[in-house]
Amino acid sequence: MAATTTAHTSDDSEGMAYLDTLPKRVVTVYLPLFVILVVLLFPFYWMALTAIKPDDQLIDMETYNPFWVVSPTLKHIAKLLFQTNYPLWLWNTMMISVAATALSLFASVLAAYAIVRIRYKGAVAVGAAIFLAYLVPPSILFIPLATIIQAYGLYDSPFALVLVYPTILIPFSTWLLMGYFKTIPYELEECALIDGASRWQILVKIILPLAVPGLISAGIFSLTLCWNEFIYALTFLSSTQNKTVPVAVVSEFVDGDIYRWGSLMAGALVGSLPLVILYSFFVEHYVSAMTGAVKE
Repeated sequence: MAATTTAHTSDDSEGMAYLDTLPKRVVTVYLPLFVILVVLLFPFYWMALTAIKPDDQLIDMETYNPFWVVSPTLKHIAKLLFQTNYPLWLWNTMMISVAATALSLFASVLAAYAIVRIRYKGAVAVGAAIFLAYLVPPSILFIPLATIIQAYGLYDSPFALVLVYPTILIPFSTWLLMGYFKTIPYELEECALIDGASRWQILVKIILPLAVPGLISAGIFSLTLCWNEFIYALTFLSSTQNKTVPVAVVSEFVDGDIYRWGSLMAGALVGSLPLVILYSFFVEHYVSAMTGAVKE
C-alpha cells in the first residue's frame, strides 16, 4: 500500500516537475501567455487608440508617438453617433442578427433532435452532410443566392439577409446541438414515452431545458457570425439606410484613397462592444457547450 502511494506521488510530481522552478515557468507558461495576450489584445488597443486620437496625431507619426495619444478626444465617436447614420446601421445589424439567429436555432434544434434521437436509417450520413455544408465558402454561394434574392424582389432589403444567413448558420448550429443532445441520457425520453408524452412534449419540456448551455453556445456563435458577416451584406444591400455596420463603416468612411481612420476605428470599436458584453455574460455556458460538443 505504501509503495503504491509513493509511486502515485512520484508520478504526479514528475508530471508537473517542469513548473517547479521560476525560469522554467517563465519559458513554458508566462512567456507564451504574454505573447498570446499581446497578439490578441493589441488590435483592440490600436483600434481604441486611433478612435480617440486628434487628426493631427493620426497624420504626423514623427512628432507624436504612434503607440500613445496626447490630448485624447471624443470627436470621432461623437461625429459617428450624432452626424452619421451609425445608430441606424447598428439597429439594422442587431435586428438582422437576432432574427436570423432565432430562425436558425429553431431549425437547428429540430434537425439535431431528429438526427440524434429519432433512430432511422441514414441519420449519421445526414448529420455529416449537414456539417459538410458548413464548409462551403460563402464566396461560392453569394452569386446563386443573389439571383434568387433578385427574383423574389428582396434585393436591398434587410429581410434578404434574414433569409440568407441561416444557410451558413444552420449547418454548424445543428452539428453543435447534435453533440450536446448526445450528452443527455436517452433514458429520460424513454420514461417520458412510457408515460404517454409526445415527441414535441419531450423536446420542449425535457430536452431543451437540459440543453440551455448548448442553445446559448449556438446562439452566440450564430449572432457573432451574423454581426461580422460582410460578403452577403455587401452584395444584397446598397442603400445607405439599409446597410449593416461592417459594410457601412468601410463604404461610408472611405472616400477614394482617403481613409477617415478616426471614424473607421470608432465605428469598429462601438460596433464590437455589444458582442463583448454578450460574451462576458455567457462565456461559461459557451465554453461548456463547445467542450461537450467536441467530446462527442
